[in-house]
Amino acid sequence: MSLTVFWFGMLGILLAGYAVLDGFDLGVGILHLWLGRNDADRRILLNSIGPLWDGNEVWLVTFGGALFAAFPRAYATILSGFYLPVVVLLACLIGRAISIEFRSKRKSPAWRTYWDVSFFLSSTLGVFVMGVMVGHILRGVPLDEEQEYAGTFADLFHPFPLLVGALTVVMAALHGATYLGMKVEGDLAVRAKKTAYVAFFVFLALYVATSALTLATIPHALDNFEHLPVAWVVVGLNVLAIANVPRALHRDRAGLAFFSTACLICALMFLLAMAIFPNLVLDPAHPDRSLTLTNAASSESTLRLMRVIAFLGMPFIATYTFIVYWVFRGKTKLDSFSY
Repeated sequence: MSLTVFWFGMLGILLAGYAVLDGFDLGVGILHLWLGRNDADRRILLNSIGPLWDGNEVWLVTFGGALFAAFPRAYATILSGFYLPVVVLLACLIGRAISIEFRSKRKSPAWRTYWDVSFFLSSTLGVFVMGVMVGHILRGVPLDEEQEYAGTFADLFHPFPLLVGALTVVMAALHGATYLGMKVEGDLAVRAKKTAYVAFFVFLALYVATSALTLATIPHALDNFEHLPVAWVVVGLNVLAIANVPRALHRDRAGLAFFSTACLICALMFLLAMAIFPNLVLDPAHPDRSLTLTNAASSESTLRLMRVIAFLGMPFIATYTFIVYWVFRGKTKLDSFSY
């Protein structure tokens, strides 16, 4: 395996890890106003993710650092082309953090309502922006002869990326609802289950629409399946994971439902990688201008050194993640230290 392929795969693992782990706490934020009908409910929702959300974002930071070090030209083009979405995303991530930390500092209903709305809006808009950026990477963007973004502001609002953004929001809400099924009790758990059903069927409709539009308008999406037909197995597993969500909900197996949504997210990340490989930033109109694993990569010595660091660092990240989730397992309870 070449170093560039290794780092392409590592970026995929980091992005999938972020999507699964931060995906559910972003989903809880999306559902915050819908499920939290009173102050106690909303405190429980916040505390269900309170010990976890900041550690989950380490995966996004690591992904950004790895992309910058391994493929700096792609990093520069993506950030310059998507400058406005990236700034909005950063503002949303900051807004989520301060909403969680500031909400319970005062008992004023107006104060808490303000931060509840901020938490919901920053979570929803942040997920939507991430989905839109993924949609653009999948569809491809115009590049100039120097491989810089050559699109216009209006190009950011193409219908296909907006559809992917909507799909991402609903998928995060579904993932968050299945997570809450494991963490909350009583009437709140009943509402979380009902919400998971609603989110699932909306997700299914958007998933079918997005898949159909992808096949109809993005011909390169299936090119790599001709060279690696075994990848169709992942498509089958993705379908099985989607079908298992309502089955697990019906049987009141919240853990299995959450595992199924995590699997479908990982499968979609794999299918995204299959659709763009070996490109990082594709220009469908001028394929020769595309940023690939070859022309966007750092030097071989840099990639080799980074691989050593990754082998040393990833076990620490995995161990930290496991310990935190193990310590804070079980149902969420409110106490004097709660948000």
